[in-house]
Amino acid sequence: MNIPVPPRPGSATSRRPASRTLRDRATPASRPRVPTLAAYACLLIGLIDLAAAVFPGFRHNRVRLLAGHLPGGTTTVAAVGSLMVGVLLVLLAHALRRRKRRAWRAVVVLLPVGGLLHLLRWHTTAAGLVSFALLLVMLLYRREFYALSDPRTRWRALLNFLVVGGASLVLGLLITTVHPRYEAGSPSLAERLRHTAYGLVGLEGPVRYTSDRVGDLVGYSLGALGLITLLTTSYLFLRPEKPVAELSAEDETRVRQLLDRHGARDSLGYFALRRDKSVLFSPTGKAAIAYRVESGVMLASGDPIGDVEAWPGAVKAFMEEAGRHAWVPAVIGCGETGGEVWTREAGMDALELGDEAVVHTADFSMSGRAMRNVRQMVKRVERGGYFCQVRRVCDLDEAERARIADAAARWRGTDIERGFSTALGRFGDPRDTGCVVVTAHRSPAGDEGGTGGAADADDLAAVLHFVPWGPEGISLELMRRDRAADPGLNELLIVAVLQAAPGLGIRRVSLNFAMFRSALARGERLGAGPVLRAWRGLLVLLSRWFQIESLYKFNAKFQPEWVPRYVLFPHTRDLPRIGLAALQAEAFVTLGLPKWGRARAGGRGGRA
Repeated sequence: MNIPVPPRPGSATSRRPASRTLRDRATPASRPRVPTLAAYACLLIGLIDLAAAVFPGFRHNRVRLLAGHLPGGTTTVAAVGSLMVGVLLVLLAHALRRRKRRAWRAVVVLLPVGGLLHLLRWHTTAAGLVSFALLLVMLLYRREFYALSDPRTRWRALLNFLVVGGASLVLGLLITTVHPRYEAGSPSLAERLRHTAYGLVGLEGPVRYTSDRVGDLVGYSLGALGLITLLTTSYLFLRPEKPVAELSAEDETRVRQLLDRHGARDSLGYFALRRDKSVLFSPTGKAAIAYRVESGVMLASGDPIGDVEAWPGAVKAFMEEAGRHAWVPAVIGCGETGGEVWTREAGMDALELGDEAVVHTADFSMSGRAMRNVRQMVKRVERGGYFCQVRRVCDLDEAERARIADAAARWRGTDIERGFSTALGRFGDPRDTGCVVVTAHRSPAGDEGGTGGAADADDLAAVLHFVPWGPEGISLELMRRDRAADPGLNELLIVAVLQAAPGLGIRRVSLNFAMFRSALARGERLGAGPVLRAWRGLLVLLSRWFQIESLYKFNAKFQPEWVPRYVLFPHTRDLPRIGLAALQAEAFVTLGLPKWGRARAGGRGGRA
């Protein structure tokens, strides 16, 4: 059935006015700048509160008549209260910018309290009036703050303790230091640190003050900072957990049914079965989008799964979910057809991210000058006593599955598994019957021909793992080898699977994804301009730390078809945030958890 074909992703005609896109229709907000301005105003008021509570000179002004009639305890409590309000407002500013409803409720309570404390203690009438003015704005535009809270785990309590506790220690040390005129003696930095640490837990420290009021102010302020750390950490630890991304058994069954009917459309479709992703379905149930939330970014990968005609419904459900939580919607590794649907239905922009290498097995041949290097490498490795086996994972027994999985884990080379868009994160699952595994083995002594026979338990040298791409294709998911093995094993494995593919009914094989391939290819051509050459030079430089140029050159050995992939985003200003979220999803960046606390979920082998 024919459907309208929209313009190419990223073209000027593919970008609709903001008022006509799902990106805006999915949210009830009509004034997108209000939350941002309110957040910055909240942050400014919080900083003013902190400055007024910490620095004595900030509080000295010409209007001090009422302060002389107030008892010292009252003004000290007001100072401590202002400190607590300031810390909380600073902590809530980011959530307020993201339209979080709970942050709005907390700020609406804190603003009048902070304003009254300003008027009571320091007579900073302007700051108090600003607090009440912002309160009025928050009440008038309360509908702009609608977003639900994010998925969470109790690891956030540990992160909060480390961040807020560290900030409280620094701020407390500053409070302890800004009263040199009232200090008894000359306490050292170590004594100030001890005094701050003791004060945060409610104990008396080694620093003494000649003024009781100053001593009370410092002690109460340190206690207040410790109390904030305790209360926020306890709240995050004791509140009920909201489930993080997880593929339920029912959703997995539905996704597998869609893949059985439409899995040939996208080589990345099978990776929707990662069990650390969530899935949203179209209203008809004929299409689905798998995603994960990282740092406030709702990140999908590849094209939607299922019937193309139902893709717009899945995109609408995705954008509505992002709008309810005020997440930034984004897609990485999207194909051209999917990109056209996203740009048309959601008003998103597209940027070419790189190219996927696809080899058609009917056209693959080891003959010819272009394949000379691969041919020589393969023959050298075979003469070294290596041979390959290409099998369906379902044909392996349990012992061999366990041995291959254990070897792949040993050869990983990193503390945590990496992967999101092109990784399945598991091997040997009984439900993954269509997966293909290619193993390289060392031939037994005396077997110079490399025929090998049955593989021994200790001869495994390298492994490739492919997931199904419809009934006639496979997509590379994992590429690992023993680092002590001879170079060239990866070439041997890929040649083996390409030569064995027709016997398995496989017509196309998706290899590695090469980021910025077109820029690398065009930049080395004769006549390339200075900007393109400079961009290629930067990519080559970055290749020292990331597999950019090396993956491109490795893939190019097999004469593949290059299929472009895109990243889709709502606004250019969101690209840095989306980039960070993608790095977190792929586990190249891990935030917040110590090494021993990172979940070993997901898994990526050799794909980019």
